[in-house]
Amino acid sequence: MNNPSFSSFDPQDGLLYDYSKNEYPTKLYSWSNTLAIRPKPIQDVTYFGYVFEGDTKLITNDDEFTLRSGMFFSLNKAFAVNGGKGIFIERIGEKGYNVFGGPIENQGRLNYIDGCTDSLLIPPVMKGMSCLNHLHFPTNIDQTMHTHPSMRVGMVARGEGNCVTPFGDVKLYTGQIFIIHQETGVKSKGLSGKKYLNGSHCFQTFDKTMDVIAYHPDSDFGSEHENHPMINRTIVDGVSAKNIKTIQSKVIS
Repeated sequence: MNNPSFSSFDPQDGLLYDYSKNEYPTKLYSWSNTLAIRPKPIQDVTYFGYVFEGDTKLITNDDEFTLRSGMFFSLNKAFAVNGGKGIFIERIGEKGYNVFGGPIENQGRLNYIDGCTDSLLIPPVMKGMSCLNHLHFPTNIDQTMHTHPSMRVGMVARGEGNCVTPFGDVKLYTGQIFIIHQETGVKSKGLSGKKYLNGSHCFQTFDKTMDVIAYHPDSDFGSEHENHPMINRTIVDGVSAKNIKTIQSKVIS
């Protein structure tokens, strides 16, 4: 299913969507059980992933890790997946951390909008870089219509609901993979005959909750070289090292 706001995919093996020519170059993949996928090694690349079902082995040239259902990861090197089902998102041009975590919790740790909550599963390494989130929607949610300045890529991890767009509504179900397209100022004709911003959408739930894994390719939040917990809380004669330029490191590998 595709419209100017939302694209959805059933789980299958391999590349689902190529956003590599975007301002935030990204590719979306999924895997299922026996297929082994080995992304091509690219300099400065990060893979964000989520295991939807079963046990999955992540195999790199250096090591092998087993993740179970509900776990998430990021990797900055080529790898193969064997077993289970899930998604991974390739962010070209960034080098993130090698991180494994989860399973996801029952609800988010942070307030979001309209009764929803969010957890920042994998934060940006630095301000401006990509991140991975867990959104929790309680029952009977009717979100405010909104857009995002970059694409959102993810999966319905649990539950069900609707994605409402001016171009048609989409039923959401457990295991569904999706892209919410970014708002670029372009408008398209909606079902009402009026024009609406591409990317306009909101989520609804009814008698069931819903949990969504969502990748963001950019952020306006995160650490900076002169603004992070270690340097901020290093105190010299009562002054934070954040404010003492002469002692700050100049070379970052």
